[in-house]
Parts: sequence; structure tokens; C-alpha cells
Amino acid sequence: MFSRLRHLFTPERKSIATPDASLLALLGAGGPTAAGVNVGPSSALTVPAVACAVRAISEAGATLDVKVMRGAEEVSDHPAAALLRGDVNDWTDAFSFLRDLVAQALIYDAGGLAWVNKVAGRPVEILHYQPGNITVEYDPHGTGEPTYRLQGQLLASGSVVHLRSPFGRAPVSLARESIGLALTLDAHAARLFGNGARPSGMITLKDKTTPEALRRIKEAWQLAHGGGKSGGTAILEGGAEYAQLALSSVDAQFVELRQGVILDIARAFRVPPQMLFDLSRATWSNAEQMGREFLTYTLEPWLRALEGALRRALFTPEERAAGLRITFDRDDLTRADIGARATAYSSLIASRVLNPNEARTWEGLPPYAGGDAFANPNTGANQAGAAAPQEDAGRPTNAEAV
Repeated sequence: MFSRLRHLFTPERKSIATPDASLLALLGAGGPTAAGVNVGPSSALTVPAVACAVRAISEAGATLDVKVMRGAEEVSDHPAAALLRGDVNDWTDAFSFLRDLVAQALIYDAGGLAWVNKVAGRPVEILHYQPGNITVEYDPHGTGEPTYRLQGQLLASGSVVHLRSPFGRAPVSLARESIGLALTLDAHAARLFGNGARPSGMITLKDKTTPEALRRIKEAWQLAHGGGKSGGTAILEGGAEYAQLALSSVDAQFVELRQGVILDIARAFRVPPQMLFDLSRATWSNAEQMGREFLTYTLEPWLRALEGALRRALFTPEERAAGLRITFDRDDLTRADIGARATAYSSLIASRVLNPNEARTWEGLPPYAGGDAFANPNTGANQAGAAAPQEDAGRPTNAEAV
């Protein structure tokens, strides 16, 4: 339906012979680090801790329910609400779009970029292009005003969803050295345990021997221990002795080095180490606290930035002035188990903070008649089966009887 509008943009061709920064980023070649390895978006994601951090933030934000609000009232008939709660285009659902947009902002310095296709000022679809198709330049006079281009063609700033990382640098870019060290450690571990970096033992000969004798010694050893065999008896000749090689103290600290790298990556993404499955210091008491810190200090800033980016691109200036905004429902991430929720609901209803129908709405249940009343069901006539109070003006109180 909207293919004609999409193809108005002529692709801009770039030469690999003279790659620019965006092309280098696409190729995953972010330049060498002190560890001697190139770290770019694609190579960084091969580090499990980096991939885990990116997924933890992007997927957690995308799972939340998205609403268009005006004050405390939900506006469900706005086109933006249908896009963000259904499909943003003919081949992409809203969850995948939001997840990939946040992931792109975590990986690329340019941030997460998407174009909103509008007809008569109303958004009809959102297109999330591959990195490098939408470019951004900033005002050289220091105002920070961006200029966007889609494959060389100028775009209106109000039609671009732009999610940026703090400092204008993605966490992957800021943590290049730590990621480079992680890649080096992973490669060393693969060589060490792949029978390439260190043999399990060494055979020494006291006397000079002939090549034929060396061949027989090797064949005897392989016959006893090669091909997956172990525990056999090898007969060595010519005064040969076998010495088993053990890991040095530096090799023994290898695990500690890898744990240190995981902590550095967690710091770069502001993700608690337990979210990267580093449970070395996790306990029953601090695990829940670190989970709350993830919601408050890690996810909340990204949600605020994402709400602002969507608001600027999906609403007209008049709609923004009227108070329309995008909101992610944080309650989905703070839901406890059924027992904890039941206790909380009971306490809130008894203290008249919520009524029963409001609590049922949070659980996705329909309201019932009489459930809108703010009353304490645990006291007096509000208890189940209690008789209605009867007025008896002629009966004296205890104080009057005395």
C-alpha cells in the first residue's frame, strides 16, 4: 500500500575501498583494541556477557504494555496506539520493533533509528531500517539539532524515531577495551582446552636417540593413550621419562580474569551481574534488591528516553501541546507471585486505596456489580454474611445505661 512512498528514496552507494565510519560499523570492524583484536557491533555480540546485557534491557522494555495517554485517560483510538500494540508495518510486530530499536541504541553510537511513514499527518507505519541506512548529523554550532537522511534523502525530523545512548556513545563502544579483553580470553581458553595451547604432558629422553626410536616411542604412547583411550600402560625405551604438565598460577587465575571482565561489561551497561548470570556474589537477600535496581537504574532511563523518542515522532506539535504522550506500563515488571499479589490487593482494598474492581482490572478480570465501592471488607457489616445494621434510636448506649 505504501510501497510508492518507500521507493522515493534512491539508494546511496558506498565504496569498500574507502569505507567511512558507518560502513566500518556495519562490517563489525571498530578498530583494534589494546588486546590486539578488532571490536565492532557484530564481534562484540559474540561475547556472551554483551549479548546477555543487550537482550536483558531490550527484551524487558519491549515486553511492557504500551499506551497512548492524555493525562490519566487512555486514548485507544489514536493510530499510534494501534501501531505500538499490534504491527508497526506489514512484516514487523510491535514487540520486535521495540526490542530491535533499543538493541540498536545499545550497540551503535548513532542510536536506534526508524522512519515513521505518515499520510495526512497521521502515522500509518514505522520502518526500522538496517544500521547505516538512516544517518544523522548535528548542528556544528553546538545546538545539537539533528539532520536526518534516509539513503541520502533528507528526512523531516518529526518523522524519525531516534533513541540515543548517554554521552552519544553506545555501551558497546564505551566498553570496547573490556570486550576486546573478553574476546582474547575466550580465544585463549579455546586454544588451551583444544589441545593446541598446552600439551597434557611431555616425554624427555636422557640420551640422544635415532628418529626410528622416536617413532616407536610415539607409536607406543599413542597406542596406550591416543584415540580417546586413557589409563593404558605405555612402554618407553631409551631412558625416556614422562612428566605431566600442570597449570601455572597465572593459568589458575584465568577464571578470576574472566569474572572481572564480566563485571566491567555489567558496569558499562549498568546491569546487575546476576542479570548476566554471574551468581558468584548473589544471595537470596541481595538478588531481589538487585532486581529492583535493574528496574530503577537500568531500565527506567531507557524507557523514559524511548517514550520521548516515540512521542516526538508519532504526535503532531498540536497533539503534544494537548498532552498526548506514550507510556509503558511498568506494573508488568513489578508483578510478584500470586500469593504476594493477593496480600497486597487485600491490604490496599482494606485501606480503601483500591476498590475490588480496580484490583480485578490489574489481574485482567472483568468487574462485578458493587465492586466499585471503597470499603473495608474485613470489618463490621462489610464482612461476608454479616447482617445489615439496624437503627434503634430508643435503645440506650452502654454509657447511658451506666
